[in-house]
Amino acid sequence: MTTSTNLPGSLTGSPSPAPSAAVAARGVSKSYGRGETAVHALRDISLDFDRERFTAIMGPSGSGKSTLMHCLAGLDSIDSGHLWIGGTDITGLPDAALTRLRRERVGFVFQSFNLVPTLTAEQNITLPVALAGGTVDTTWLQQISASLGLEDRLSHRPHELSGGQQQRVAVARALLTRPDVIFGDEPTGNLDSATGAEVLSLLRRSCREMGQSIIMVTHDPVAASYADRVVLMRDGALVGELEQSTPDAILSALATLGA
Repeated sequence: MTTSTNLPGSLTGSPSPAPSAAVAARGVSKSYGRGETAVHALRDISLDFDRERFTAIMGPSGSGKSTLMHCLAGLDSIDSGHLWIGGTDITGLPDAALTRLRRERVGFVFQSFNLVPTLTAEQNITLPVALAGGTVDTTWLQQISASLGLEDRLSHRPHELSGGQQQRVAVARALLTRPDVIFGDEPTGNLDSATGAEVLSLLRRSCREMGQSIIMVTHDPVAASYADRVVLMRDGALVGELEQSTPDAILSALATLGA
């Protein structure tokens, strides 16, 4: 395990993203409100997220971790700076182009599974491709389904699946388009500890065996310990990071931030 030497402090980066970056931010700031009531959600964030790595973002409530993820994913705008996804500068992209980029090159796994109850598991997995008018890569679909243990559940509707199986369907849906990055927002928040561990293991395997890049926001040190890297935030700023950490090491680092 390694810990950055600048905790507390800030992480900095080069003016443009590294070639190995799946997602990158440079000088990103965002505030809500104006004047004395303004809330500075993000303060001059510069950071690279490498391809084929599992990164967790953590910090106390109000640290800006969810805002950062939403901005990185193009779900929220920024006041200044630049953001890249897969080498594409998404800063200032028109809404239609940004929507298309998210649909084709970004996957999402949320705390709520966001499955359509009237569709089968397979239909839920392929729904984004169908909405885009694309063609499903059936070989890749079969490979994902086998890897996630869903082969005999593809004809089932969400109410016929356990919580863990539903989240596996959500993970399969995120993987289907081979996106540049998958964003996870508390993806195990609605699962029991055993099922959560299963889903986190699947996410980690998707990095190591499928070459996927994952960025996850979580408050749970155990969940974060599945990541290759943990980025720490406080008051809208980056204050350090941990590599290959244990839950105890992560909890200790969070304690210094007031989490």
